[in-house]
Amino acid sequence: MGKLVLYNTLTRRKETFEPINPEHVGMYVCGPTVYGDPHLGHARPAVTFDLLFRYLESLGYKVRYVRNITDVGHLEQDADDGEDKIAKKARLEQLEPMEIAHYYTERYHDAMRELGVKSPSIEPHASGHIIEQIEMVKRILNAGYAYESNGSIYFDVERYNRDFRYGRLSGRNLDDIVTNTRELDGQSDKRHSYDFALWKKASPEHIMRWPSPWSDGFPGWHMECSAMSTKYLGEQFDIHGGGMDLMFPHHECEIAQSTAALGKDSARYWVHNNMITINGQKMGKSLGNFITLEQLFTGSHAILEQAYTPMTIRFFVLQAHYRSTLDFSNEALQAAEKGLDRLMKAVETLGKLKAADKSTADVSELSRRCADAMADDLNSPMVISALFDWVRIINQAAEGQQSFTAEDLEALKSTVNSYVFDILGLRNEKAAEVGGKDMVSPLVDMLLNMRMEAKANKDWATSDKIRDNLTAIGIRVKDRKDGFDWEIE
Repeated sequence: MGKLVLYNTLTRRKETFEPINPEHVGMYVCGPTVYGDPHLGHARPAVTFDLLFRYLESLGYKVRYVRNITDVGHLEQDADDGEDKIAKKARLEQLEPMEIAHYYTERYHDAMRELGVKSPSIEPHASGHIIEQIEMVKRILNAGYAYESNGSIYFDVERYNRDFRYGRLSGRNLDDIVTNTRELDGQSDKRHSYDFALWKKASPEHIMRWPSPWSDGFPGWHMECSAMSTKYLGEQFDIHGGGMDLMFPHHECEIAQSTAALGKDSARYWVHNNMITINGQKMGKSLGNFITLEQLFTGSHAILEQAYTPMTIRFFVLQAHYRSTLDFSNEALQAAEKGLDRLMKAVETLGKLKAADKSTADVSELSRRCADAMADDLNSPMVISALFDWVRIINQAAEGQQSFTAEDLEALKSTVNSYVFDILGLRNEKAAEVGGKDMVSPLVDMLLNMRMEAKANKDWATSDKIRDNLTAIGIRVKDRKDGFDWEIE
């Protein structure tokens, strides 16, 4: 297996990745709460962990990738009070909560397909794992790290902190949490304001509820990930991922729950992607800069100057390292659009190059640079930089200034296709496909071969007509000494 170094948020350092099972990797990533259209903020974690998934598979690992769907227990204030987000949406739209969950889950899946995000191995729903969550709550109670209060179960943070350390992931200590935690109305059942719900007794008007030994109620938001990750990946697994906004409280509470129930950490490597900002501001509905992916794809938001294709969005995300802040702007998206177009044109040009007697460039250099970059904490910007250095060489080869032997040409095509399509997960959106096959290239080649025959027969009218008609539909033709080349503009 190839080498991979990952930044472990839990230890705050880069570590050489060593899976529990040398041939099988277990990865759990927090998925969406499905009560609204997928938005720009969903794109970054989806693309980041799709990149990791693809790269691990390219190294030869079998990966069990689990990405959850939150369809219960996530309350409006991201705390232990307020209305369930999905139930509120259902009430406003006069639908069943599971209608809301199903509708927006499908919307999320559609957007992920557009972005080229591969489906996970398993996609469990919180509402389908109530039994497992209840059983984990029982284990935490039996271990002495939780207490019952009026039909609800709360995690005893202070008791846990005496034996372990609450705040290891986020770097917070309990004194700071006490200072920054305010008492909220409706939380008098708790011993301390920083304790969090494992199980909540449902109020009479609460729609989504299940029977438990303590009350008819619902699980706390954090409990689903602890229960489902260990169900599908075992009590210890390799990687837990998610956005940096989930580090506290969600992932911190998850570590505490799992450690209290199992007596050990579940995930060995914690990987977090950073946030997307918009013109330097955090994305939010109140700021008027909240953009759904559909609005991006159609250009239907007021701050957008144009529509941006899914691959432009994906390429934009990959141009920044996953741990750095990524600032969205029309200028940045337009630059990504131009860069992606240049890359795809080079891929098309590479496919048309003919072998020569000798090579004038070391094609193994590209493979080494890309492999080193990916092995260094998924450094996709460095992979893209290496590819663009070779875009220049490929274009020079098309002009007769560089050459490759047949063996090197095949090796170069293999490397470029592997990183551009298989690992970075990009696709050429300008190449029309029918049944999964590119139907444009053979048709254009056929027409241009007919044009060459016309030129050989000095039938200039037919030659010019073919060229003009192709130009009219956005296909630029380039005459070469040994034939022709073309590109979609």
